[in-house]
Formats: sequence, C-alpha cells, structure tokens
Amino acid sequence: MSTQQINQNVHITFIGGGNMGRALISGLLSNGFEANQLSVVEANASTGLQLHQDFGVQIIGTLDQINFDFSKNNVVVMAIKPQDFNVVAKSLNAKLKHATAPGPLILSIAAGIRLKDMSRWLDHERCVRAMPNTPALIGKGITGLFADAAVNASDRALAETICNAVGQAVWVSEEKLMDAVTAVSGSGPAYVFAFLEAMQSSGEKLGLDSATARKLAYATLEGATQLAHNSDEYAGVLRERVTSKGGTTAAALDILKQLDWHGALEKAVDAASQRGKAMGDELGKTQ
Repeated sequence: MSTQQINQNVHITFIGGGNMGRALISGLLSNGFEANQLSVVEANASTGLQLHQDFGVQIIGTLDQINFDFSKNNVVVMAIKPQDFNVVAKSLNAKLKHATAPGPLILSIAAGIRLKDMSRWLDHERCVRAMPNTPALIGKGITGLFADAAVNASDRALAETICNAVGQAVWVSEEKLMDAVTAVSGSGPAYVFAFLEAMQSSGEKLGLDSATARKLAYATLEGATQLAHNSDEYAGVLRERVTSKGGTTAAALDILKQLDWHGALEKAVDAASQRGKAMGDELGKTQ
C-alpha cells in the first residue's frame, strides 16, 4: 500500500505539542499530509498559538473539546510525559466510547507505558507502542515499534508511516524488547554526546583550542558513522582496518581495552534497559 493511499482518509490528533509532537507534525507535513489532517490538544496557549502559526494545524485547548469525525481513519498520538499518561488516558476514554468500531489507532510515544496498561486505562485495544529518539527533531530519528495481534497490517503500516516522517522505524517481536530499544536508541544519543564531550576535552588537554577540538571530534564522529553506514562490513572489521600494529590507533585502543570500555558500555546500556523495565512496572501499578 502506498503512502498516498494510507494518508488519504487519515486524521491525526496529537495529545501534546511539545518537541517530539512538533517534530512529527513538521515531518508529516513534509511527507504529504495536509494541515487540515492534523489537530493538536495543547493546554499551553502560547505553545498552541506557535504551532498554529508555524504549521496551520487546528489547536484544541482541552481533551473535552476533542470532536472526532468517525468517518475518518483516526489516529491519536499520545505525545505526553509517562507520568501524565494514566490521567490523560482515562479522560480520553470517554471520547473513545463514542467511536464506531474499531475506534482510533492509538500511537503512544510515552516511554515505559506498556500496551496492557495503555489498553486498560483507555479501555481500547487498537494501540501501538513507539520509542523514538531525539534526532527525530532534525528528521534523523529512529523509532522502535511494538503492537500485538489487535493491530492489523494496515494499522502497522500507518504507524510506521507516521514514525518514518522523522527518520526510520523498526518493529520488535516482543514487548519486553522495547526496554532494549529504549536503552540502545532512546537513551543512545546521550551516550554519543558523552563520547563527544570526552573527545573534545581530550583534544583541549593536548593543546587544541576549544573550537578546533570540537570541530575535529564532531566531524570525525559524523564521518565515521557515514562510512560505517555505507559499508557492508561490520564495525569491528572497519576498526581493524584503521588499526596498524604498533601505531597510534593501536596505542589508544589498548588503553580502552585495559579499561574494559566495551564492557562498561554494555553495563551502561543494560542499566538503562533495567531502569526502563522498572519504570514500566512502577507506571503500570496505577489503577
């Protein structure tokens, strides 16, 4: 099914117009959606006004003011904080009860909210869980997606189309893997930023001025990433190719190996995954 066919009768209502919601709106408008297909529930008047001025989308002040046109294929994007999800979902529940079957597709980008809890609070089963990351703000994001059997192939294609508007998307086969997605790509940009901090700081300690050290570090990371993307080889093979025996790169990598840098990063990512699971447990206790 083409994107044009998917888009034709779709209306998307965003609950929340923060940074990620804004990024998705911008991406959708750049990928064939029209402004009249998008609505945003945004309580902050100045944020809502800015969204309307920038994109021409309809702004809805409160959940009570939502008026779904059930002749459309409705999607509701839950672009809210995880700790707010329960209250918002229960408020939205009343609106969904008036829907003609099967009701809107719910796409949640709230970290840690599991499908069973989402469905319970909404009293609704047509739900997809998504985990985007912050490079979505510049159209370079990647989103992990999970849905159960209540979501058919057309709904999956629609959810993927929405997420692809800010980068690319991948599906996982089990919901527990969303904790791994969160740990690797959701939190991943922070690891990269920490690496860049260390690279720039190292250059400065060796005598480079701040601007030069920053430019060298950032350009090196960008170039190496693109090289890896454009290669059919594994990252380990590429690493070996730039590591001459007894050379400067080998000296640096030897120190990283002594410090178990690889193992440290694996432990860090595992800690993020475990925290994601714990957050899901905590949030799911809410009735």
